[in-house]
Amino acid sequence: MMHEPETIFRKSSLGLVDHAARGLGFFSLALGAAELAFPGAISRALGLKNQDGLLRAYGLREIASGLGALQPNPAPAVWSRVAGDALDLAMLAQGLSADNDKRVAAKTALAAVAAITVVDVVVGAMLSQQAARKEPPRDYSDRSGFPKGFAAAHGAAAGYRGPDFMRVPREGGGAPAQTGGPL
Repeated sequence: MMHEPETIFRKSSLGLVDHAARGLGFFSLALGAAELAFPGAISRALGLKNQDGLLRAYGLREIASGLGALQPNPAPAVWSRVAGDALDLAMLAQGLSADNDKRVAAKTALAAVAAITVVDVVVGAMLSQQAARKEPPRDYSDRSGFPKGFAAAHGAAAGYRGPDFMRVPREGGGAPAQTGGPL
């Protein structure tokens, strides 16, 4: 069943670009965790020698970007992902050397990072554009909260006695005692 993009997130105040930023945030967290946990396996799979320390550092960077992308203003974190993508592309380019027997894997990873870079740039630009056109918050300080104004509401309940069960009964039974107030 196909849904219009606007109807998918109907119950949320977040827009499509906000959901994309959150998705990039979760992707960063997962990628960063993998780079921290398995740097040797990743570097061997791509034919990158002696890059374990660098991959761990990149993992920390990804986790920081991911956490930032889950915040109320994800634009700076998404742009940091773009900068990180540039670093990733430079590292992966090392795997394209003729003596790398894992060159096909490095090319595939390079293409994948290039594609996610495009997504990061588009989402970052949309978030920046969205932030630029936000209106300043409205000033409601001159409003009372009463539909007909405070003066009309003042004293409106002066004659209200309240329900019988809330009144204090007289000593010795009988009708409720009248106190000085409206109850």
